[in-house]
Amino acid sequence: MSRIDAKFAELRAANKKAFVAYVMAGDTDYDTGLEVVKGLPAAGVDIIELGIPFTDPMADGSTIQLAGQRALDGGQTLEKTLEYAREFRKSDDTTPIVMMGYYNPIYSRGVDAFLKDAVAAGIDGLIIVDLPPEEDEELCIPAQAAGINFIRLATPTTDDKRLPKVLQNTSGFVYYVSVNGITGAAEAQADIVGPEVARIKSKTDLPVIVGFGIKSPEAAENIASIADGAVVGSAIVEKIGNGESVADVLAFVKSLADGTHKG
Repeated sequence: MSRIDAKFAELRAANKKAFVAYVMAGDTDYDTGLEVVKGLPAAGVDIIELGIPFTDPMADGSTIQLAGQRALDGGQTLEKTLEYAREFRKSDDTTPIVMMGYYNPIYSRGVDAFLKDAVAAGIDGLIIVDLPPEEDEELCIPAQAAGINFIRLATPTTDDKRLPKVLQNTSGFVYYVSVNGITGAAEAQADIVGPEVARIKSKTDLPVIVGFGIKSPEAAENIASIADGAVVGSAIVEKIGNGESVADVLAFVKSLADGTHKG
Protein backbone atom coordinates (compact mmCIF):
# COMPACT_ATOMS: atom_id res chain seq x y z
CA MET A 1 0.00 0.00 0.00
CA SER A 2 1.40 3.40 -0.99
CA ARG A 3 1.56 6.30 1.44
CA ILE A 4 -1.29 7.91 -0.51
CA ASP A 5 -3.47 4.80 -0.21
CA ALA A 6 -2.62 4.53 3.48
CA LYS A 7 -3.51 8.18 4.09
CA PHE A 8 -6.92 7.84 2.46
CA ALA A 9 -7.60 4.64 4.42
CA GLU A 10 -6.69 6.48 7.63
CA LEU A 11 -8.96 9.40 6.74
CA ARG A 12 -11.87 7.12 5.83
CA ALA A 13 -11.54 5.35 9.16
CA ALA A 14 -11.72 8.73 10.92
CA ASN A 15 -14.61 9.90 8.67
CA LYS A 16 -12.50 12.85 7.50
CA LYS A 17 -11.82 14.42 4.14
CA ALA A 18 -8.31 14.99 2.78
CA PHE A 19 -6.70 18.40 2.83
CA VAL A 20 -4.03 18.80 0.15
CA ALA A 21 -1.77 21.86 0.17
CA TYR A 22 0.29 23.04 -2.80
CA VAL A 23 3.47 25.06 -2.35
CA MET A 24 6.19 25.94 -4.84
CA ALA A 25 9.56 24.46 -3.92
CA GLY A 26 12.12 27.21 -3.33
CA ASP A 27 9.62 30.02 -2.77
CA THR A 28 10.69 32.61 -1.71
CA ASP A 29 14.09 31.02 -1.17
CA TYR A 30 15.34 27.51 -0.47
CA ASP A 31 15.36 27.71 3.33
CA THR A 32 12.01 29.49 3.67
CA GLY A 33 10.33 27.08 1.28
CA LEU A 34 11.70 24.06 3.12
CA GLU A 35 10.59 25.47 6.48
CA VAL A 36 7.04 25.85 5.14
CA VAL A 37 7.02 22.31 3.73
CA LYS A 38 8.27 20.81 6.99
CA GLY A 39 5.55 22.67 8.91
CA LEU A 40 2.63 21.53 6.75
CA PRO A 41 1.76 18.22 8.50
CA ALA A 42 1.50 19.89 11.92
CA ALA A 43 -0.82 22.45 10.30
CA GLY A 44 -3.20 19.65 9.31
CA VAL A 45 -2.07 18.91 5.77
CA ASP A 46 -2.76 15.33 4.74
CA ILE A 47 -0.96 15.33 1.37
CA ILE A 48 1.70 17.78 0.20
CA GLU A 49 1.81 18.92 -3.41
CA LEU A 50 5.30 20.17 -4.13
CA GLY A 51 5.57 22.40 -7.16
CA ILE A 52 8.51 22.02 -9.52
CA PRO A 53 9.48 25.49 -10.77
CA PHE A 54 9.45 25.82 -14.54
CA THR A 55 10.01 28.67 -16.95
CA ASP A 56 6.78 28.19 -18.94
CA PRO A 57 3.97 27.15 -16.54
CA MET A 58 1.13 27.40 -19.05
CA ALA A 59 -1.64 26.04 -16.79
CA ASP A 60 -0.88 28.38 -13.90
CA GLY A 61 -2.18 31.83 -13.10
CA SER A 62 -0.02 34.79 -12.16
CA THR A 63 0.27 33.85 -8.47
CA ILE A 64 1.94 30.51 -9.12
CA GLN A 65 3.83 31.81 -12.15
CA LEU A 66 5.41 34.46 -9.93
CA ALA A 67 6.19 31.86 -7.27
CA GLY A 68 7.97 29.75 -9.84
CA GLN A 69 9.93 32.75 -11.03
CA ARG A 70 10.95 33.65 -7.46
CA ALA A 71 12.10 30.07 -6.95
CA LEU A 72 14.06 29.98 -10.21
CA ASP A 73 15.63 33.36 -9.43
CA GLY A 74 16.73 31.89 -6.10
CA GLY A 75 18.43 28.97 -7.82
CA GLN A 76 15.78 26.30 -7.26
CA THR A 77 16.14 23.27 -9.54
CA LEU A 78 14.57 19.85 -9.92
CA GLU A 79 17.49 18.41 -7.95
CA LYS A 80 16.91 20.87 -5.10
CA THR A 81 13.22 20.00 -5.16
CA LEU A 82 14.10 16.33 -4.71
CA GLU A 83 16.38 17.47 -1.90
CA TYR A 84 13.30 18.96 -0.19
CA ALA A 85 11.76 15.50 -0.10
CA ARG A 86 14.95 13.92 1.22
CA GLU A 87 15.15 16.50 4.01
CA PHE A 88 11.45 16.13 4.81
CA ARG A 89 11.71 12.35 5.04
CA LYS A 90 14.35 12.61 7.78
CA SER A 91 11.57 13.52 10.21
CA ASP A 92 8.34 12.39 8.49
CA ASP A 93 7.99 9.04 6.77
CA THR A 94 4.19 8.97 6.53
CA THR A 95 2.89 12.19 4.91
CA PRO A 96 2.56 11.66 1.14
CA ILE A 97 4.44 14.01 -1.19
CA VAL A 98 3.18 14.56 -4.72
CA MET A 99 5.39 16.46 -7.14
CA MET A 100 3.40 18.70 -9.49
CA GLY A 101 4.67 20.42 -12.57
CA TYR A 102 5.62 20.03 -16.20
CA TYR A 103 7.41 17.32 -18.14
CA ASN A 104 10.37 19.27 -19.51
CA PRO A 105 12.56 19.25 -16.34
CA ILE A 106 11.95 15.51 -15.93
CA TYR A 107 12.63 14.81 -19.62
CA SER A 108 15.84 16.83 -19.41
CA ARG A 109 17.02 14.82 -16.40
CA GLY A 110 16.01 11.52 -18.02
CA VAL A 111 12.92 9.57 -16.98
CA ASP A 112 14.79 6.56 -15.59
CA ALA A 113 17.21 8.68 -13.59
CA PHE A 114 14.41 10.90 -12.31
CA LEU A 115 12.23 7.99 -11.17
CA LYS A 116 15.16 6.31 -9.42
CA ASP A 117 15.94 9.55 -7.58
CA ALA A 118 12.28 10.26 -6.81
CA VAL A 119 11.76 6.83 -5.24
CA ALA A 120 14.93 7.25 -3.19
CA ALA A 121 13.78 10.70 -2.05
CA GLY A 122 10.40 9.42 -0.87
CA ILE A 123 8.16 10.88 -3.58
CA ASP A 124 4.76 9.17 -3.67
CA GLY A 125 2.99 10.66 -6.68
CA LEU A 126 3.30 12.81 -9.77
CA ILE A 127 0.94 15.32 -11.38
CA ILE A 128 2.40 16.33 -14.73
CA VAL A 129 -0.10 18.67 -16.29
CA ASP A 130 1.19 18.67 -19.86
CA LEU A 131 1.29 14.87 -20.37
CA PRO A 132 -2.11 13.66 -21.63
CA PRO A 133 -3.13 9.98 -21.48
CA GLU A 134 -1.94 9.52 -25.06
CA GLU A 135 1.59 10.01 -23.72
CA ASP A 136 1.33 7.44 -20.90
CA GLU A 137 4.33 5.48 -22.17
CA GLU A 138 6.54 8.55 -21.59
CA LEU A 139 6.24 8.74 -17.81
CA CYS A 140 2.95 7.45 -16.41
CA ILE A 141 3.52 3.75 -16.96
CA PRO A 142 7.23 3.83 -15.94
CA ALA A 143 6.26 5.77 -12.80
CA GLN A 144 3.61 3.22 -11.84
CA ALA A 145 6.13 0.43 -12.40
CA ALA A 146 8.51 2.22 -10.04
CA GLY A 147 5.82 2.41 -7.35
CA ILE A 148 4.92 6.09 -7.82
CA ASN A 149 1.26 7.02 -8.29
CA PHE A 150 0.42 8.97 -11.42
CA ILE A 151 -2.42 11.34 -10.65
CA ARG A 152 -4.50 12.65 -13.51
CA LEU A 153 -6.47 15.86 -13.84
CA ALA A 154 -10.13 15.81 -14.88
CA THR A 155 -11.79 19.09 -15.84
CA PRO A 156 -15.26 20.47 -16.60
CA THR A 157 -14.60 19.63 -20.25
CA THR A 158 -13.77 15.97 -19.55
CA ASP A 159 -16.96 14.45 -20.96
CA ASP A 160 -18.16 10.85 -20.67
CA LYS A 161 -16.35 9.90 -23.86
CA ARG A 162 -13.01 11.24 -22.62
CA LEU A 163 -13.27 10.24 -18.95
CA PRO A 164 -12.40 6.51 -19.35
CA LYS A 165 -9.18 7.47 -21.12
CA VAL A 166 -8.29 9.89 -18.32
CA LEU A 167 -8.95 7.25 -15.66
CA GLN A 168 -7.24 4.41 -17.49
CA ASN A 169 -3.82 4.52 -15.83
CA THR A 170 -4.56 6.92 -12.98
CA SER A 171 -3.73 5.90 -9.42
CA GLY A 172 -3.65 7.48 -5.98
CA PHE A 173 -6.52 9.87 -6.55
CA VAL A 174 -8.23 11.88 -9.27
CA TYR A 175 -7.68 15.64 -9.19
CA TYR A 176 -10.81 17.40 -10.38
CA VAL A 177 -10.16 20.92 -11.64
CA SER A 178 -13.26 22.81 -10.52
CA VAL A 179 -13.10 25.70 -12.98
CA ASN A 180 -12.11 26.20 -16.58
CA GLY A 181 -8.88 28.10 -17.12
CA ILE A 182 -5.71 28.67 -15.14
CA THR A 183 -5.04 28.33 -11.42
CA GLY A 184 -6.44 31.05 -9.18
CA ALA A 185 -8.75 32.35 -11.90
CA ALA A 186 -12.20 31.84 -10.35
CA GLU A 187 -14.08 30.60 -7.29
CA ALA A 188 -15.09 26.95 -7.03
CA GLN A 189 -18.84 26.44 -6.59
CA ALA A 190 -19.92 23.32 -4.69
CA ASP A 191 -23.35 23.18 -6.35
CA ILE A 192 -21.71 23.05 -9.78
CA VAL A 193 -18.81 20.80 -8.78
CA GLY A 194 -20.91 18.25 -6.87
CA PRO A 195 -22.59 16.57 -9.86
CA GLU A 196 -19.27 16.38 -11.70
CA VAL A 197 -17.57 14.72 -8.74
CA ALA A 198 -20.44 12.23 -8.51
CA ARG A 199 -20.11 11.49 -12.23
CA ILE A 200 -16.41 10.74 -11.88
CA LYS A 201 -16.90 8.66 -8.74
CA SER A 202 -19.43 6.52 -10.59
CA LYS A 203 -16.61 5.49 -12.96
CA THR A 204 -13.76 4.88 -10.47
CA ASP A 205 -13.05 3.66 -6.94
CA LEU A 206 -10.31 6.26 -6.56
CA PRO A 207 -10.84 9.25 -4.25
CA VAL A 208 -11.75 12.46 -6.09
CA ILE A 209 -10.09 15.60 -4.75
CA VAL A 210 -11.16 19.06 -5.95
CA GLY A 211 -8.76 21.93 -6.58
CA PHE A 212 -8.57 25.38 -8.23
CA GLY A 213 -10.63 28.28 -6.93
CA ILE A 214 -10.63 27.38 -3.21
CA LYS A 215 -9.47 30.38 -1.24
CA SER A 216 -10.98 30.24 2.26
CA PRO A 217 -11.76 27.75 5.06
CA GLU A 218 -15.46 28.10 4.25
CA ALA A 219 -14.90 27.29 0.58
CA ALA A 220 -12.71 24.33 1.54
CA GLU A 221 -15.44 23.00 3.83
CA ASN A 222 -18.09 23.39 1.14
CA ILE A 223 -16.03 21.60 -1.48
CA ALA A 224 -14.96 18.83 0.91
CA SER A 225 -18.63 18.18 1.67
CA ILE A 226 -19.19 17.01 -1.91
CA ALA A 227 -15.80 15.39 -2.62
CA ASP A 228 -13.14 13.30 -0.91
CA GLY A 229 -11.09 16.37 -0.14
CA ALA A 230 -9.87 19.77 -1.25
CA VAL A 231 -6.66 21.21 -2.68
CA VAL A 232 -5.55 24.78 -1.99
CA GLY A 233 -2.59 26.28 -3.79
CA SER A 234 -2.81 29.87 -5.02
CA ALA A 235 -4.24 31.25 -1.76
CA ILE A 236 -1.31 29.79 0.21
CA VAL A 237 1.28 30.78 -2.37
CA GLU A 238 -0.07 34.33 -2.41
CA LYS A 239 0.63 34.72 1.31
CA ILE A 240 4.16 33.42 0.83
CA GLY A 241 4.64 35.86 -2.05
CA ASN A 242 3.37 38.73 0.09
CA GLY A 243 6.21 38.10 2.51
CA GLU A 244 4.11 36.81 5.39
CA SER A 245 6.03 34.93 8.06
CA VAL A 246 6.22 31.16 7.99
CA ALA A 247 4.16 31.08 11.19
CA ASP A 248 1.41 33.19 9.64
CA VAL A 249 1.41 31.10 6.44
CA LEU A 250 1.08 27.91 8.45
CA ALA A 251 -1.70 29.41 10.60
CA PHE A 252 -3.63 30.13 7.41
CA VAL A 253 -2.96 26.59 6.18
CA LYS A 254 -4.31 25.24 9.48
CA SER A 255 -7.52 27.22 9.04
CA LEU A 256 -7.95 25.69 5.59
CA ALA A 257 -7.23 22.20 6.91
CA ASP A 258 -9.74 22.67 9.74
CA GLY A 259 -12.36 23.78 7.21
CA THR A 260 -11.71 20.80 4.95
CA HIS A 261 -11.84 18.34 7.83
CA LYS A 262 -15.32 19.63 8.73
CA GLY A 263 -16.57 18.87 5.22
